[in-house]
Amino acid sequence: MDPQPVWTQPVWTKEPAAAQVVADLLAAMMTRCPAVAALQQRLLRHTATRLIDWVESCAVLADPVAESQWRAVGFCGESRHGVTVYRHPGGRFPALIANPHLKPSDGILVTLRVESVADALAAWAPYRRSGDMDFFEGAPGAVFRQGRLIFENGCELRVAERHGWTEPGLAAPRAPDRALHHQEAFRRRVRQVADPAEGFAELDRLIASAIADLGRAESCSRFFAAERDYWQQRNRAARIQKGRQDVIGLGWANHDHHTYRSSRRWFSHLISRFEQLGLRCREHFHAGAEAGWGAQVLEDPATGIVVFADVDLTPAEADGDIAHTPLSPGIASVYAEKTLGTVGLWCALHGEAIFEAGMHHLECTFAHDELTRQLGELGVGMMRPFTDFPHLKQAFTTGERWPVSAARLDALVLHGHLTADQAATFRATGALGSHLENLERNDGYKGFNQRGVSHIISHTDPRTTSSS
Repeated sequence: MDPQPVWTQPVWTKEPAAAQVVADLLAAMMTRCPAVAALQQRLLRHTATRLIDWVESCAVLADPVAESQWRAVGFCGESRHGVTVYRHPGGRFPALIANPHLKPSDGILVTLRVESVADALAAWAPYRRSGDMDFFEGAPGAVFRQGRLIFENGCELRVAERHGWTEPGLAAPRAPDRALHHQEAFRRRVRQVADPAEGFAELDRLIASAIADLGRAESCSRFFAAERDYWQQRNRAARIQKGRQDVIGLGWANHDHHTYRSSRRWFSHLISRFEQLGLRCREHFHAGAEAGWGAQVLEDPATGIVVFADVDLTPAEADGDIAHTPLSPGIASVYAEKTLGTVGLWCALHGEAIFEAGMHHLECTFAHDELTRQLGELGVGMMRPFTDFPHLKQAFTTGERWPVSAARLDALVLHGHLTADQAATFRATGALGSHLENLERNDGYKGFNQRGVSHIISHTDPRTTSSS
């Protein structure tokens, strides 16, 4: 796949009017369907998430007045197969669906995103009633599956598992064993690579094979599911929170973005593999002359997967196409000549995030303060928030410390990137490896707090963090 051009830098804004439209639809749903209101309370109590964190779409009987209101607050409609789907290009909102095939007596049909429909229905089994009218579509391993959790007073709550399938209705049949085969191949891929070039070559083979069988969008979905599995194995906070979300059968379907760290040498290689999977460059930024790092944000419009890719960067490089222009291996950073920046040092200590290190963090949407409280009661600390606005709250869990190999430490000392004392500390206590990020978005805000992100990057530099 040819590299995609860097998108025009978007300016994300709060969209309170659009957020109110969605809130009103969900409030009407809960008023008419008390079982959904009970689910919202259960979500908050057991997972520190809100109903809106999982909503994929809200469907109602087509109504010209309502649709006019949706358009007035920024939703744009596209008609397919007799159904008009409205999406908001300026914010993070569920789709609104105007369906002329519904009956006037029907209420709202709300669909939640889950990683596994089967897991969701199994977890919900103790709460489902015979009157809920069982409904289920999609074979195991299918690109699209859906099932009903609640049917009450004409309102319906469904769960959907999508792997890049965006068409209304059930997907065309395909042998589901191919999807399982490729997801397992992604999970089994060799992470410990002596030469990243060999690792990228093997990754190319796996991606090309998956795309040939599944198409680009489903391959993207299966790949990042495997990436979350690997990251979770190496992060205690992730395992605890995933277990809480699995109690309700949700998985990591509330993911907001996946964060990778890369050395400068391999950064353009990393971006090209994401583009092979269908992601497109959405925006990039540099956090200022004193920060010494930058990031490329990519998004796949089919799956909704977002990647935040970090790399050491100079101010002079900030305005260029950092995604597709190879970067020289070294950087004179803010620390000292020949010293790696925060991102480069992390990769030198642990390896490339696309290989042995795994993701630096997964950011998911939560009720921010409630997650901080609940995880605290389970022994998982939260770092000081680096963003604390009404529309955007962000904080890392206390970092997972990983052991560092003697060979890596010896090489870093030899090349002047670490002092002997710093290396001795890392030998004894390990170095910060990964986090779970606690995010709350309101008013549909889709952007990032650049100043706050820069602040937390500096506070996660292994050289400046204590061994406690």
